[in-house]
Amino acid sequence: MTTDESRFREEGRPDPDALLSSAGRGKRGRLKIFLGMAPGVGKTYEMLTQGRRAQAEHGEVLVGVVETHGRRETEALLEGLEVMARRPIEHRGRILMEFDLDAALACKPRLLLVDEYAHSNAPGSRHPKRWQDVEELLQAGIDVWTTLNVQHLESLVEVIWKITGARQRETVPDSALSRADEIELIDITPTELRQRMDEGKVYLPETARLAASNFFKPENLTALRELALRRAAQTVDDQLSQAMKRAGVEGPWAAGERILVLIGPDAMAGPLVRAGRRLSDMMMDAPWTVAHVERPNRAAPDAGRGLPLVEALKLAEQLGGASVVLNGDDLVGAVLEYARRNNVTQIVVGKSHRRGWRALLHRSLAPELLKAQNGAALHIITETAAGPAPEPAIAPAKPRFAWRGHLGAIAMVAVAIGLAALLDRHVENANLAMLFMVSVLGSGLAFGLWPAVTAAALAAFAYNFFFLQPRLSFWIGHPADVLTFLVFFAVAMTTGGLTGRVRDQAKATARRASAITALLAASRRLSGAARKEDAAAILAEQVSAATSGKVVVLLPTDGEIAAIAGAPELEPLSTADMTAARWTWNRGEPAGAGTGTLPNAGWTFRPLQGVRSRSGVVGFEPSSLAAAENERFALALLDQGAIAIERAELAAAAVDAEALRRSDRLRAALLNSVSHDLRTPLATVLGSATTLIDYGASMKPAVRDDLLLSIREDAERLNRYVGDLLDMAKLEGGALLARRDWIDVREVIAAALARVARRLGQRRALRDFPAELSMVRADPVLLEQVLVNILENAITYSEDGALIETAAFEDRGNVVISIEDEGRGIPTAELERVFEKFRRLEEAIDRGGERGKGAGLGLAIAKGFVEAMGGRIAAASPIRERPDGSKGGTRILISLRKEVAGGKTSS
Repeated sequence: MTTDESRFREEGRPDPDALLSSAGRGKRGRLKIFLGMAPGVGKTYEMLTQGRRAQAEHGEVLVGVVETHGRRETEALLEGLEVMARRPIEHRGRILMEFDLDAALACKPRLLLVDEYAHSNAPGSRHPKRWQDVEELLQAGIDVWTTLNVQHLESLVEVIWKITGARQRETVPDSALSRADEIELIDITPTELRQRMDEGKVYLPETARLAASNFFKPENLTALRELALRRAAQTVDDQLSQAMKRAGVEGPWAAGERILVLIGPDAMAGPLVRAGRRLSDMMMDAPWTVAHVERPNRAAPDAGRGLPLVEALKLAEQLGGASVVLNGDDLVGAVLEYARRNNVTQIVVGKSHRRGWRALLHRSLAPELLKAQNGAALHIITETAAGPAPEPAIAPAKPRFAWRGHLGAIAMVAVAIGLAALLDRHVENANLAMLFMVSVLGSGLAFGLWPAVTAAALAAFAYNFFFLQPRLSFWIGHPADVLTFLVFFAVAMTTGGLTGRVRDQAKATARRASAITALLAASRRLSGAARKEDAAAILAEQVSAATSGKVVVLLPTDGEIAAIAGAPELEPLSTADMTAARWTWNRGEPAGAGTGTLPNAGWTFRPLQGVRSRSGVVGFEPSSLAAAENERFALALLDQGAIAIERAELAAAAVDAEALRRSDRLRAALLNSVSHDLRTPLATVLGSATTLIDYGASMKPAVRDDLLLSIREDAERLNRYVGDLLDMAKLEGGALLARRDWIDVREVIAAALARVARRLGQRRALRDFPAELSMVRADPVLLEQVLVNILENAITYSEDGALIETAAFEDRGNVVISIEDEGRGIPTAELERVFEKFRRLEEAIDRGGERGKGAGLGLAIAKGFVEAMGGRIAAASPIRERPDGSKGGTRILISLRKEVAGGKTSS
C-alpha cells in the first residue's frame, strides 16, 4: 500500500518525477527487445534483417553474439555484418565461448546486436547474466538490440511451469523489460510454428518430434502467445503513461484500461473492491487500484469505524489489486488529479441511500465526480447492488460517545451563564453574547467539533432564555431580538465548528508528526542493529508501541522459523499459531486471525519481505490492527524491520565470507610455506647428511665441520618455521591464552638476547636499561618469543658489524621496549603492512642468503602475542643515516600498560 500526497499542479505541467526519470537517462543507450512466445518464431531472424537495414542506412552495426542454432536462413543474414570474436572461458575442463563484453565496450559501436537476453554466462564472466552485460553496454551509451522469449520473465516462472510443466532456469527480471525503449512483438500462430518445426527450421528432426509432443503442444503455444501479447501491451501502456506524464498531457487516453476504485470507511468498501476486481476481469485483467482519500480537515475515524477500510485494503491486495492512500481537503479534486496523472479510464464509486436531513447535509461523491470528470467512465455501485456487507473477521469495538467532552461543553456554558448574570447585574448594556461566544470557542478548543456544536446550540438558547426579553422564556418579544438570536446562533455554530475542526486537525497533525518521529527513531535503532536477533527485538518493541498490543517476531533457524523476540514479552505460541506462522513464511501471505487462511489462530501473521528475500514473520494481536492508521504505521515498520534483518544477515554473511577468504589465503600461504620454506632446509639437511655418510671418512675435518654446522643451522631453521606455523595456527584459531604474571621486562629481554646470541655473528648487541623500572603484568613466555622474533628479524636484515640496540623505559602509563637495528630499513609504503602474515622483504642480508629468510610470520606472530597481552606494537623506519649516506634502520616499539601493584625493581 502506498501513500500519494495529492497536490494540484497547473494544467498541462509535466510531472516532475517523470522528467527526473527521463533526465536520469543521460547518455544511456537505447534498448530494443524482440519479444516472442517461444523459440523458432523468428526473433533472431527479424533482428538481423533490421540490423542489415540499419547498416545500409547509417553503418556502424556490430554483431556481438548471435545463436543461429544451425538455421541456414539465419546464418545467411550474417553475411556482410561484422561479427565479434567470442571470449574463451574454461569451466570444468571445457572451453566455453562467451560474449566478449570488454571488446564490445572498447569498440563502442553505434548499434550492437546481442542475442538471447536471458542467457546465463559461464562462471568467471564479469556478470552472471547476459542482461547485466547489456545493462553495462547501455550505461556506456551503446544502443543494443536483443531477443527474449516470454517464458524467461521472472514473474511468469510459476505460470509457465503450470502451463508447460517445465521450470525455467534462465530468467530476466521484469524491470529489465520495463526499461526497454522499444519492444517489437514477433508473432506467428501456433499452427505456423509447429509447421516450421516439422520442416526442420527450428530443431533437428528427432528433437523437433520430442518438443512437439511436450513444450510445443498447441494449447501450450496458445497460452504462451496470449502471455506475450499481454506483456507487450502492458509494457506499451506503461510507456504511454510515462510519455503523457513527461509531456504534461492529462488523461485519460483510453489506449489501455486502468481502473480506480474509491472506498471509504463504511460497509460498502468490500463490495466496491470486489466490483473493481470483476470489472478488471471483464477488461482482460486490466490493472486496478483501490484508493482511499484522507482529508486533513476531518478527524480520523476510530478503530471501530475504520475496520471496514482496513479489511477492504487487505482484500484488494489479496485479489491482486494495488492500493493507495490519497491526501487532500478537496475529495473530488484529489481523485481527479490522481486519475489524470495515472491515465485512469474507469472509476468505480459507491452511492449510499441517504434520506431526509442526511441527504441535505452530506454531499454525494458520485454526482460531483460526474460533474467534474472529463473522460473517464464512471461506474456507480449502490448499496442494493453491492449486497449485504459480510461480517468482519474481527468484531469492531463499539464506538463510545464522548460524554466527557459534551459534559465539559455544558459546564462551560453554565459558567458563561453565571458570569453573564453577574455582569448583567452590575454593568448596563453589557455585550453578554461575547461571554457565550467565548464558551463555545473554549469548548471547541478543549473538546473538539461535536462538543463545540453542543455548546453553540446550548449557548444560543441559554442566551435567549435568560437575557432576551421576555426573560425566562424562549419567546422573543422584540423583532430586533429575533435577528440578534439568529445571528448569534449562526455565528456560534460556525465558530464552534471551525474551532473544533482546527483542534481535530491539530491532533491529526500531531499524530502524523508523532508517527513520522517514531518511524525515524525506529529507523535509526534498526540501522544500528548488528545482529538479526537485535533487529528482531527492536522491531518487536517498536511495533508493540505503535499498535499498543502484543507482538512476536519469528526468524528462520536451521530451516524452521522460531519465535526470537516479543514485546512486551516473548509469549509461547500454540500449535495453531505456529501453523499459521509457517504458512505465512512459506507462502509470503498473511495468515491467522482476521484473514482468510487459518482464521482460528490467536494471532495475525504478516511476512517480513526484504529487498532480496523473505526475512521472517511478525505476529500481532488481532485487535491491534483494527485502526487503519495503526496498520499503515505497523506495515511501514515491518518494511524497515525486514530490511534491517536482511542487512544484518548480509553483514554476517560478509563476515563469514571474509573469514573464509582469509582462511583460504592462510591455507594457500601455509601450503606455499610448507612446499618451499620447509623443503629447502630439508633438502640441505638431507644432502649434507648423505654426503657425510658416503664420504665422511675421506673428508677433511674443516669440510666435515662445515657440513655439520649446515645441518644444525637448517635444523634450527626448520624448528623456527614449525614453531611459527603452530603459533599462527593458535592465533587464527583463537586458542591462544596469555598468562598475566608480574614480570620485569629486563629479565625477559636478557633471556631473548641469550637465545639469539649465536646468530648475532659479527653484529654488536647493546642494552640500555634504567636502574629502576616498573613491573608489568604479561606472559613471560610469549613476550620472550616476541622479542626473539624481532631480534631475529633485525639480524636477518642487518650487515656484519651493525649495531642492534635493545632498550627499555617507561612513561606515565606504559613500559616501552625498543629494538633498533642499522639495516636497510623498511620502505615507507610497507610500514603499514609489515605486521601482516607472510610479509617479508625481497632480500635478506644475513649470510644464509635464501636460508636467512623466514616464512614472513615472525612480526605477525609478535603483533598477535603483544595484542593478546593487552599491549601495542609499532614500527618506524628509516630512523638514522647509514655509513654510506643512505637512510635506513628500523625501530620496533612494544608498549605494555602499567597496572597498580608491583612497584619498582632495582637493577
